[in-house]
Amino acid sequence: MQVAPSILSADFGRLNEEIKAICDGGCDLVHVDVMDGHFVPNLTIGPVVVNAVAKISTKPLDIHLMVENNTFFVELFAPLKPKYISFHIEEEKHPHRLIQKIRSYGISPALVLNPHTPPQSIEYLLEDVDMVLLMSVNPGFGGQKFIPSVIEKAKILKKLINEKNPNCLIEVDGGVGSSNIHLLKEAGVDVVVAGNYVFTNDSYKDAIKSLQI
Repeated sequence: MQVAPSILSADFGRLNEEIKAICDGGCDLVHVDVMDGHFVPNLTIGPVVVNAVAKISTKPLDIHLMVENNTFFVELFAPLKPKYISFHIEEEKHPHRLIQKIRSYGISPALVLNPHTPPQSIEYLLEDVDMVLLMSVNPGFGGQKFIPSVIEKAKILKKLINEKNPNCLIEVDGGVGSSNIHLLKEAGVDVVVAGNYVFTNDSYKDAIKSLQI
């Protein structure tokens, strides 16, 4: 299991130290939540801060767009060369075109599904993406309770992926911790986003390691 700590839960007053700590703690990716205050009722960070994060991080960035006008934000963040840029299928009218655009920058495209969105809705896009992110909370804020139905959803998605694109990864974001990591692993999940679980732990290294099963 790969672990991508979400810096949404980090102490932004000492972000430099926080980024170094999770990288030194053995994380696989650094998850960056970009919110515009429109698609979700929260506003987070822009390219100036993410550029600073990219310079500090020794691990690849995983940028999760929770925005309207996805194309604008893709063009804004693409120069930072993250490993992944993911966008919400619920917001995008031309997902295939945007997938191609992200890949043209040498970045792996990923799709995001809100808790209510069925995996079957992206069946015909699976061949074109490298990862699918399942939200296990309603997007917009950290520290929310895990929605258990995502386990069954991950199993359904895994079956579709095995048929369409076995190399595509499944990522889960929201309420992830030691209490549900084994269920996620059994459901076929490859990557977990963990914010509060990591950043409220006395040892970031121990928290990250406990999820890398």
